[in-house]
Amino acid sequence: MNQPAHLPTPAPAVPNRVGQGTAVEQSRAAAEVQAAVVVAQQCPRNMQAAVAEMRESCKQQGLAERAFFRYSRGGSTVTGASVHLARELARCWGNVQYGLVELRRDDDYGQSEMQAFAWDVQTNSRNSSTFIVPHRRDTKNGAKQLTDMRDIYENNANNGARRVREAIFAILPPWFVEEAKALCSQTLKDGGGKPLHTRIADAVKVFERFGVTTAQLEQKIGRPTAKWNEHDVAQLGVIFKSLDRGEVAVEDEFPPERVTADELTGGSSGKAATKRQQPANEPDPNFPSTP
Repeated sequence: MNQPAHLPTPAPAVPNRVGQGTAVEQSRAAAEVQAAVVVAQQCPRNMQAAVAEMRESCKQQGLAERAFFRYSRGGSTVTGASVHLARELARCWGNVQYGLVELRRDDDYGQSEMQAFAWDVQTNSRNSSTFIVPHRRDTKNGAKQLTDMRDIYENNANNGARRVREAIFAILPPWFVEEAKALCSQTLKDGGGKPLHTRIADAVKVFERFGVTTAQLEQKIGRPTAKWNEHDVAQLGVIFKSLDRGEVAVEDEFPPERVTADELTGGSSGKAATKRQQPANEPDPNFPSTP
Protein backbone atom coordinates (compact mmCIF):
# COMPACT_ATOMS: atom_id res chain seq x y z
CA MET A 1 0.00 0.00 0.00
CA ASN A 2 1.43 3.30 -1.04
CA GLN A 3 2.05 5.79 1.74
CA PRO A 4 0.97 9.37 1.08
CA ALA A 5 3.87 11.67 0.38
CA HIS A 6 4.65 14.28 3.03
CA LEU A 7 3.65 17.68 1.87
CA PRO A 8 6.30 20.40 2.16
CA THR A 9 5.86 22.90 4.95
CA PRO A 10 4.51 26.12 3.49
CA ALA A 11 6.88 29.07 3.72
CA PRO A 12 5.82 31.91 5.97
CA ALA A 13 3.95 34.66 4.26
CA VAL A 14 6.17 37.61 3.41
CA PRO A 15 5.41 40.78 1.45
CA ASN A 16 5.91 40.13 -2.26
CA ARG A 17 6.72 43.74 -3.03
CA VAL A 18 8.77 46.56 -1.61
CA GLY A 19 7.00 49.85 -1.11
CA GLN A 20 8.32 53.02 -2.68
CA GLY A 21 9.11 54.52 0.73
CA THR A 22 11.08 51.43 1.77
CA ALA A 23 13.05 51.37 -1.49
CA VAL A 24 13.95 55.04 -1.12
CA GLU A 25 15.01 54.52 2.49
CA GLN A 26 17.22 51.56 1.55
CA SER A 27 18.97 53.57 -1.15
CA ARG A 28 19.33 56.59 1.11
CA ALA A 29 20.81 54.49 3.95
CA ALA A 30 23.41 52.94 1.64
CA ALA A 31 24.40 56.33 0.25
CA GLU A 32 24.55 57.81 3.74
CA VAL A 33 26.94 55.12 4.95
CA GLN A 34 29.26 55.66 1.98
CA ALA A 35 29.19 59.43 2.50
CA ALA A 36 29.95 59.07 6.22
CA VAL A 37 33.03 56.97 5.50
CA VAL A 38 34.28 59.45 2.91
CA VAL A 39 33.73 62.44 5.20
CA ALA A 40 35.45 60.67 8.10
CA GLN A 41 38.50 59.97 5.98
CA GLN A 42 38.66 63.50 4.60
CA CYS A 43 37.96 65.19 7.97
CA PRO A 44 39.57 63.01 10.66
CA ARG A 45 38.92 63.87 14.28
CA ASN A 46 41.14 66.27 16.14
CA MET A 47 42.16 64.39 19.29
CA GLN A 48 43.02 67.53 21.26
CA ALA A 49 39.74 69.19 20.32
CA ALA A 50 37.76 66.06 21.21
CA VAL A 51 39.36 65.83 24.66
CA ALA A 52 38.87 69.56 25.29
CA GLU A 53 35.18 69.34 24.33
CA MET A 54 34.68 66.29 26.55
CA ARG A 55 36.24 68.08 29.52
CA GLU A 56 34.09 71.13 28.99
CA SER A 57 30.91 69.03 28.72
CA CYS A 58 31.67 67.05 31.88
CA LYS A 59 32.02 70.29 33.85
CA GLN A 60 28.36 71.07 33.19
CA GLN A 61 26.04 70.26 36.08
CA GLY A 62 23.22 69.19 33.76
CA LEU A 63 25.30 66.40 32.20
CA ALA A 64 26.90 65.33 35.49
CA GLU A 65 23.48 64.83 37.09
CA ARG A 66 22.50 62.40 34.30
CA ALA A 67 25.89 60.75 33.87
CA PHE A 68 25.32 57.84 36.29
CA PHE A 69 22.58 55.31 36.95
CA ARG A 70 21.72 53.26 40.00
CA TYR A 71 19.33 50.32 40.46
CA SER A 72 18.83 47.29 42.67
CA ARG A 73 19.28 43.72 41.44
CA GLY A 74 19.48 40.51 43.45
CA GLY A 75 19.70 42.32 46.77
CA SER A 76 22.66 44.45 45.66
CA THR A 77 23.01 47.89 44.08
CA VAL A 78 24.36 48.30 40.55
CA THR A 79 25.86 51.63 39.49
CA GLY A 80 27.67 52.86 36.40
CA ALA A 81 27.84 55.38 33.59
CA SER A 82 24.52 56.08 31.88
CA VAL A 83 23.53 56.10 28.22
CA HIS A 84 23.29 59.91 28.43
CA LEU A 85 27.02 60.12 29.13
CA ALA A 86 27.76 57.58 26.37
CA ARG A 87 25.87 59.63 23.78
CA GLU A 88 27.62 62.84 24.78
CA LEU A 89 31.04 61.17 24.61
CA ALA A 90 30.22 59.82 21.15
CA ARG A 91 29.35 63.35 20.05
CA CYS A 92 32.58 64.77 21.47
CA TRP A 93 34.70 61.99 19.95
CA GLY A 94 33.23 62.56 16.50
CA ASN A 95 32.78 60.38 13.42
CA VAL A 96 30.69 57.92 15.44
CA GLN A 97 27.33 56.48 14.43
CA TYR A 98 25.11 54.58 16.85
CA GLY A 99 21.51 53.53 17.08
CA LEU A 100 18.82 51.00 17.93
CA VAL A 101 16.81 49.13 15.31
CA GLU A 102 13.74 46.95 15.77
CA LEU A 103 14.35 44.18 13.25
CA ARG A 104 11.11 42.28 13.83
CA ARG A 105 8.11 42.39 16.11
CA ASP A 106 6.21 39.18 16.82
CA ASP A 107 2.94 39.87 18.60
CA ASP A 108 1.99 36.17 18.56
CA TYR A 109 5.02 35.24 20.68
CA GLY A 110 5.05 38.59 22.46
CA GLN A 111 8.62 39.64 21.66
CA SER A 112 10.70 41.95 19.50
CA GLU A 113 14.04 41.27 17.84
CA MET A 114 16.31 44.30 18.30
CA GLN A 115 19.78 45.36 17.24
CA ALA A 116 21.97 47.97 18.95
CA PHE A 117 25.15 49.19 17.29
CA ALA A 118 27.94 51.76 17.46
CA TRP A 119 30.37 52.38 14.63
CA ASP A 120 33.50 54.52 14.45
CA VAL A 121 33.43 55.25 10.73
CA GLN A 122 36.96 56.67 10.78
CA THR A 123 38.69 53.60 12.20
CA ASN A 124 35.99 51.15 11.03
CA SER A 125 35.62 49.89 14.60
CA ARG A 126 32.10 48.52 15.05
CA ASN A 127 30.22 46.86 17.89
CA SER A 128 26.70 45.47 17.57
CA SER A 129 24.43 43.05 19.37
CA THR A 130 21.17 41.40 18.37
CA PHE A 131 18.81 40.44 21.18
CA ILE A 132 15.24 39.49 21.97
CA VAL A 133 13.07 41.75 24.15
CA PRO A 134 9.98 40.00 25.59
CA HIS A 135 6.85 42.13 25.75
CA ARG A 136 6.78 41.80 29.52
CA ARG A 137 7.55 44.02 32.48
CA ASP A 138 8.67 42.78 35.87
CA THR A 139 6.53 43.94 38.76
CA LYS A 140 6.31 43.10 42.44
CA ASN A 141 3.41 40.78 41.61
CA GLY A 142 5.33 38.95 38.88
CA ALA A 143 5.79 39.50 35.16
CA LYS A 144 3.10 41.55 33.39
CA GLN A 145 2.36 40.97 29.71
CA LEU A 146 2.36 44.15 27.61
CA THR A 147 -0.23 44.64 24.87
CA ASP A 148 -0.44 48.43 24.54
CA MET A 149 1.70 49.75 21.68
CA ARG A 150 3.12 52.59 23.76
CA ASP A 151 4.10 50.22 26.58
CA ILE A 152 5.82 47.89 24.09
CA TYR A 153 7.70 50.80 22.52
CA GLU A 154 8.91 52.12 25.88
CA ASN A 155 9.91 48.62 27.00
CA ASN A 156 11.92 48.08 23.81
CA ALA A 157 13.56 51.50 24.11
CA ASN A 158 14.54 50.97 27.75
CA ASN A 159 16.06 47.56 27.06
CA GLY A 160 17.80 48.81 23.94
CA ALA A 161 19.31 51.87 25.62
CA ARG A 162 21.51 49.66 27.79
CA ARG A 163 22.86 47.83 24.73
CA VAL A 164 23.50 51.11 22.90
CA ARG A 165 25.40 52.37 25.93
CA GLU A 166 27.65 49.31 26.01
CA ALA A 167 28.16 49.45 22.25
CA ILE A 168 29.34 53.07 22.40
CA PHE A 169 31.66 52.42 25.33
CA ALA A 170 33.09 49.42 23.46
CA ILE A 171 34.39 51.55 20.57
CA LEU A 172 35.59 54.55 22.63
CA PRO A 173 39.09 54.54 24.17
CA PRO A 174 38.91 53.42 27.83
CA TRP A 175 41.02 56.37 29.01
CA PHE A 176 38.57 58.77 27.34
CA VAL A 177 35.60 57.22 29.16
CA GLU A 178 37.33 56.97 32.54
CA GLU A 179 38.43 60.60 32.48
CA ALA A 180 34.89 61.68 31.64
CA LYS A 181 33.46 59.68 34.54
CA ALA A 182 35.99 61.16 36.96
CA LEU A 183 35.21 64.70 35.78
CA CYS A 184 31.46 64.16 36.12
CA SER A 185 31.95 62.82 39.65
CA GLN A 186 34.00 65.89 40.52
CA THR A 187 31.31 68.17 39.07
CA LEU A 188 28.71 66.48 41.25
CA LYS A 189 30.90 67.01 44.31
CA ASP A 190 31.40 70.68 43.48
CA GLY A 191 27.64 71.16 43.23
CA GLY A 192 27.73 73.99 40.73
CA GLY A 193 29.46 76.36 43.16
CA LYS A 194 26.78 76.16 45.86
CA PRO A 195 27.96 76.07 49.49
CA LEU A 196 27.92 72.63 51.05
CA HIS A 197 25.33 73.50 53.71
CA THR A 198 22.97 74.77 51.00
CA ARG A 199 23.34 71.57 48.99
CA ILE A 200 22.66 69.48 52.09
CA ALA A 201 19.47 71.43 52.81
CA ASP A 202 18.36 71.11 49.17
CA ALA A 203 19.05 67.36 49.20
CA VAL A 204 16.92 66.85 52.31
CA LYS A 205 14.11 68.93 50.80
CA VAL A 206 13.92 67.21 47.40
CA PHE A 207 13.63 63.77 48.98
CA GLU A 208 10.48 64.89 50.79
CA ARG A 209 8.53 64.43 47.55
CA PHE A 210 9.23 60.68 47.85
CA GLY A 211 8.30 60.61 51.54
CA VAL A 212 11.91 60.02 52.63
CA THR A 213 12.71 61.49 56.05
CA THR A 214 15.94 63.03 57.26
CA ALA A 215 16.46 60.05 59.56
CA GLN A 216 16.31 57.68 56.57
CA LEU A 217 18.82 59.81 54.67
CA GLU A 218 21.17 59.82 57.64
CA GLN A 219 20.83 56.06 57.95
CA LYS A 220 21.62 55.69 54.24
CA ILE A 221 24.77 57.79 54.47
CA GLY A 222 25.74 56.48 57.90
CA ARG A 223 26.30 59.92 59.43
CA PRO A 224 24.15 62.85 60.62
CA THR A 225 23.59 65.70 58.18
CA ALA A 226 26.04 67.92 60.09
CA LYS A 227 28.87 65.56 59.10
CA TRP A 228 27.98 65.04 55.43
CA ASN A 229 30.61 65.90 52.82
CA GLU A 230 30.53 66.61 49.09
CA HIS A 231 30.71 62.91 48.21
CA ASP A 232 27.67 62.14 50.36
CA VAL A 233 25.58 64.84 48.67
CA ALA A 234 26.73 63.63 45.24
CA GLN A 235 25.67 60.07 46.12
CA LEU A 236 22.23 61.29 47.16
CA GLY A 237 21.99 63.19 43.88
CA VAL A 238 22.53 59.99 41.88
CA ILE A 239 19.95 58.16 44.01
CA PHE A 240 17.41 60.96 43.52
CA LYS A 241 17.83 60.94 39.74
CA SER A 242 17.45 57.16 39.66
CA LEU A 243 14.27 57.42 41.75
CA ASP A 244 12.95 60.18 39.50
CA ARG A 245 13.58 58.06 36.38
CA GLY A 246 12.00 55.00 37.97
CA GLU A 247 15.19 52.92 37.89
CA VAL A 248 14.90 52.09 41.60
CA ALA A 249 12.07 52.07 44.14
CA VAL A 250 11.97 54.03 47.37
CA GLU A 251 11.61 50.80 49.36
CA ASP A 252 14.82 49.43 47.81
CA GLU A 253 16.95 52.44 48.70
CA PHE A 254 15.23 53.40 51.96
CA PRO A 255 13.71 50.38 53.71
CA PRO A 256 11.05 51.28 56.30
CA GLU A 257 12.35 51.75 59.82
CA ARG A 258 12.02 48.70 62.03
CA VAL A 259 9.90 48.96 65.14
CA THR A 260 11.80 48.06 68.32
CA ALA A 261 10.46 46.00 71.20
CA ASP A 262 10.50 49.06 73.43
CA GLU A 263 8.31 50.94 70.99
CA LEU A 264 5.83 48.06 70.86
CA THR A 265 5.66 47.79 74.66
CA GLY A 266 5.69 51.50 75.31
CA GLY A 267 9.31 51.81 76.40
CA SER A 268 9.00 51.93 80.18
CA SER A 269 6.74 48.88 80.39
CA GLY A 270 9.34 46.87 78.48
CA LYS A 271 12.00 47.86 80.94
CA ALA A 272 9.74 47.05 83.85
CA ALA A 273 9.14 43.57 82.50
CA THR A 274 12.84 42.78 82.58
CA LYS A 275 13.53 44.42 85.94
CA ARG A 276 14.37 42.03 88.76
CA GLN A 277 11.68 41.90 91.43
CA GLN A 278 12.95 43.12 94.78
CA PRO A 279 12.01 41.27 97.99
CA ALA A 280 9.60 43.10 100.28
CA ASN A 281 12.20 43.53 103.02
CA GLU A 282 15.06 44.53 100.68
CA PRO A 283 15.37 48.21 99.66
CA ASP A 284 15.40 49.04 96.02
CA PRO A 285 18.96 50.12 95.06
CA ASN A 286 17.53 52.53 92.48
CA PHE A 287 15.94 54.69 95.14
CA PRO A 288 17.53 56.37 98.18
CA SER A 289 16.83 54.73 101.54
CA THR A 290 14.70 56.57 104.06
CA PRO A 291 16.61 58.12 106.95
